[in-house]
Amino acid sequence: MEAHPLVTEYLRLGLAFDRLEEGFVDAYTGDPALRREVENAPAPEPRALARRAAALRAELPAAGLAPERTEFLDVHLRALECSGRKFAGDEIGFVEEVRAYFDVDIAPDDEAAYRDAHRQMDEVLAGEGSLAERVAAHRKADEIPPERLRACVEEFSGALRELVRARYPLPDNEHVTYEVVGDKPWSGFNYYLGNYQSTVAINSDLKQHMANLPHLIAHESYPGHHTEHCRKEAGLVAAGQAEQTLFLVNTPQCLMAEGLADLALGAIVGPDWGKWAQEIYADLGLRFDGERAERLATASSKLLGVRQDAALLLHDRHRDADEVAQFLQRWNLITPERARQSLRFLSSPLWRAYISTYVEGYRLLGGWLDRASTSDDRVERFRRLLDEPLTPGAVRDVTR
Repeated sequence: MEAHPLVTEYLRLGLAFDRLEEGFVDAYTGDPALRREVENAPAPEPRALARRAAALRAELPAAGLAPERTEFLDVHLRALECSGRKFAGDEIGFVEEVRAYFDVDIAPDDEAAYRDAHRQMDEVLAGEGSLAERVAAHRKADEIPPERLRACVEEFSGALRELVRARYPLPDNEHVTYEVVGDKPWSGFNYYLGNYQSTVAINSDLKQHMANLPHLIAHESYPGHHTEHCRKEAGLVAAGQAEQTLFLVNTPQCLMAEGLADLALGAIVGPDWGKWAQEIYADLGLRFDGERAERLATASSKLLGVRQDAALLLHDRHRDADEVAQFLQRWNLITPERARQSLRFLSSPLWRAYISTYVEGYRLLGGWLDRASTSDDRVERFRRLLDEPLTPGAVRDVTR
């Protein structure tokens, strides 16, 4: 099925951004000839890309596309126009940048919520020493021995895959390959390769913890990024929505995908994920207190906005890196090394605004799922996130 001419121009435009910053195209599973054409063309000029995005956006209303496709392309072209201006050197305020990229407005959280999180964490981890010291000791005890990491990854991946395939069927040939990498600003990353295949990279520079690993696998694979890519390829792409063959950094796609992925474990396992994980770890010969992990996760969820607040301090209020690192240490109760790792992500020119996809994506999509009238309705809402070309605005506008 031949793509709509405007959609082809959108794909050509998005692919061109990868020549300005490698990694801007997170995934592309469309016509390889189009990608070769873009790669072999003269080097793009950022401001020309911004103008092209604005021009395509102006042409959208008369393009004759279905309303949901028009809305999807509209917010993505707006994001690309902003990226083109940023690459051209325009001064764009951080809050405005996040709004253009992700279709959300951000503001600092109330630190009272962070203090309340610390109070609840203090109850869960009662004992001697400061809360930061007890959190550090708990995290140390929760580390997965490096030689056991691969076995744990494979076990959780298999268990989650079985649950997902029973509820949200996947193509028979879908597969995830896991690899361990280093020197990256993230803990895990999904590289979707097309044809229902993904490679998931796990960062060896960061200690992997028993409480976090189930979330990481759910986030990157089942029913997170890999599952979403597979179902959209089998559904939307097969139905002719070629714009879904392209996944771009710093667009509303990312906020939707990261929000979905951060909610993935709870969506497929439920609120008792800790007890479920405890049984899997026991089969692997590892001791894990699932109930305690659930209580700690509930308490620490109130710290969700800390990293976004750090980004606002860094890029909106222009505080120095040392002050921002101390802010991260204080509220997230992390080591100086971990704070610097977070700061590295927040300081990256490509990734600096990306933290908002996790914070605002979780809040927006989590709130929508929580408004489900029944458990079946919640399952159906998560299916829509996996299958439909929803945007943040579309989720805000949904009344059912």
